[in-house]
Amino acid sequence: MSPLPVGKALAFAVQGERRCLGVRRAGRWIVCPYGAALDGASAKDQCARCAQLDRSRSVAADTMADDPRPYGVYLAYFGPGLVKVGITAAERGPARLVEQGAVAYAWLGRGPLMAARRAEALLGSALAVPDRLGKAAKRAARGALPPLAERVGELAQLHGRARELAGWPETLEPAEFACEDHTELFGLDRVPAGAAELGGMTAGAEIVGEVVAGVGSDVYMRLRLAGDVADGGGGGRGEGEVAVLDGRVLSGWVLGAASGRVTTVPVRCARPGPVLDSPGLWGA
Repeated sequence: MSPLPVGKALAFAVQGERRCLGVRRAGRWIVCPYGAALDGASAKDQCARCAQLDRSRSVAADTMADDPRPYGVYLAYFGPGLVKVGITAAERGPARLVEQGAVAYAWLGRGPLMAARRAEALLGSALAVPDRLGKAAKRAARGALPPLAERVGELAQLHGRARELAGWPETLEPAEFACEDHTELFGLDRVPAGAAELGGMTAGAEIVGEVVAGVGSDVYMRLRLAGDVADGGGGGRGEGEVAVLDGRVLSGWVLGAASGRVTTVPVRCARPGPVLDSPGLWGA
């Protein structure tokens, strides 16, 4: 998705039926041969058969063990006690961290794919660092982030523990600790605590509002709602309520101009993420 500037007004409707995007090969999308329809509420933009074909040649599914490219191993911070380990092709730089909405990150090392995989598995087994975190937990943490120094400190501590582990792959070149923070890039200081969420899309649904912030695939918008219009823009339901939309749910829809003046997609309260015991997250 292209970045959306803060304050940009949006007014669009989804039209027709949401369709599978097909399979990505050689840098382009090949149309789904099944013409499959997709669930309007799901972040998945492929049907099951296209997704299965994609995974037949996928680093994530461990079906590309022969990939000769160098890979980077990273620690990604999303909130207190919410740190994950992952790998990405070195040629992509920090793109994968931006896509995931990582608040901050630090590189652990760089080397062959299988060495990177071993390091990722080592952190999981020795320090209980997960390689996945739920979207609800990430969103819940964004609205109440600790100061930058605390974020850097948490990453630095885990980075140091990871580098001291026995069994570190010899072919993985270690990286000195350096923290990169995305507060300014994402506009995290504009993300409110407990932001509402936009529900699933259905044909004809409209979204009207303006962009507040963008974090990975999540777009935070100050919505124009029916109550706001009825009250002349003040005192309505939510008074310009800020809600978050996972931009991936728009993939596969045809987008057109909104015919009305308000958002008609359901708005719901945020779902609380799981409570994590930060001191015990990476072992004693």
